[in-house]
Amino acid sequence: MKDRDLKLDGYNISGNRYRELKYFCRQYREKQSLLRSITEVGSPPLSGGGSGKLSDKTASTAIRRTELQRDLEMIEQTAIEADAEIYTYILSNVADGVPWEYLGVPYSRATFYRRVRKFFWLLDKKK
Repeated sequence: MKDRDLKLDGYNISGNRYRELKYFCRQYREKQSLLRSITEVGSPPLSGGGSGKLSDKTASTAIRRTELQRDLEMIEQTAIEADAEIYTYILSNVADGVPWEYLGVPYSRATFYRRVRKFFWLLDKKK
C-alpha cells in the first residue's frame, strides 16, 4: 500500500513541515531500540564523536538518553492528547505507517484520520 501524505493545509502545516514531523515519528522504534541499547550495562559507545563533543562518556550518554526519552515521550503524550482512547492505534499509524485498514480501530476511517491530523497539529505546536 502506498504511503500517502495527509493534507494539513487547514491546520497551517505545509507539506514539507508535515513530512518533517512524519519522519520524526517514523524514528520512534529506532529511538526506542537505541535507548534500550545505551541503557544496558556495557553498552557500545555512542558514535558521532569529533571535536567540540563532550569528552566524558557518562555525560554524553546521559545527554543522549535524555534526548531520546524526550522525543519518545513527546510522541506518546501527543498521541494521548489527540485521543486517549485510541492513542495506541495513532502510535502504530504515525510510528510504523500502519494504515487504518489494518489496525482494527473502533472508529470510522474519517474519524481516525481526523485524530491523526489533530496529532500532527499538536506535535507541530510542541516541536
